Amino acid sequence: MRVLLVEDDGDLRFGVAAALRAAGLAVDETADLPQADEALFVTAYDCAVFDRMLPSGDAADYVEQLRSAGRAVPVLFLTARDSVADRVGGFASGGDDYLVKPFAVPELVARVRSLCRRAAVLRPPVHRIADLEIDTARRHVRRAGVLLTLTGREFAVLEVLATRADQAVSRAELIESCWDEMTEPQSNVLEVLVSQLRRKLGNPPLIRTVRGTGYRLAPEDPPFDEPPPDGPR
Repeated sequence: MRVLLVEDDGDLRFGVAAALRAAGLAVDETADLPQADEALFVTAYDCAVFDRMLPSGDAADYVEQLRSAGRAVPVLFLTARDSVADRVGGFASGGDDYLVKPFAVPELVARVRSLCRRAAVLRPPVHRIADLEIDTARRHVRRAGVLLTLTGREFAVLEVLATRADQAVSRAELIESCWDEMTEPQSNVLEVLVSQLRRKLGNPPLIRTVRGTGYRLAPEDPPFDEPPPDGPR
């Protein structure tokens, strides 16, 4: 799940982004509305978090323009403006949630996750591939009934593969969906993570390497796939 965070306070933006990344979300950060507009133009986000009052104006006015243009990305407003009229105005402009500063970071993370799930409402809550079960709501993964312990990023990659089970998912798609703009796409970060994920999932292997493309989550080994390596590729 990928989130856009728009906050001009550098310290607050750093702390919120760190908390969201620790929760397994990919986060792109911007400080003002023109930067946010560019980010939303080039990237499909599961949720956007806007500070209400930014150097270039009220984010509620910008979100209202997004809605008028048919853009449906879920939006959470962060603001010190706590009057009933301010909150009603935020929802009227097209906001989906509203959190008043100061706020508890765990609550923010929970609200952002909820909005991300709303964006993915058509995805089934539980994926089953062979004896692997992925519960996206509870963020639980079981293999042959045994609960596995995955990191947030491992779960994110596995979830993307599960939503496209039996299909090849490119390396670029996985990087874009599960990491943010701070990740160097030419590094071997994905390969290392997939290797760790394979070890945790155990045998028989379910994550296949697709030559020249990326990976596939499938119970059977397609004839032109490479066998899973013991270590990162």
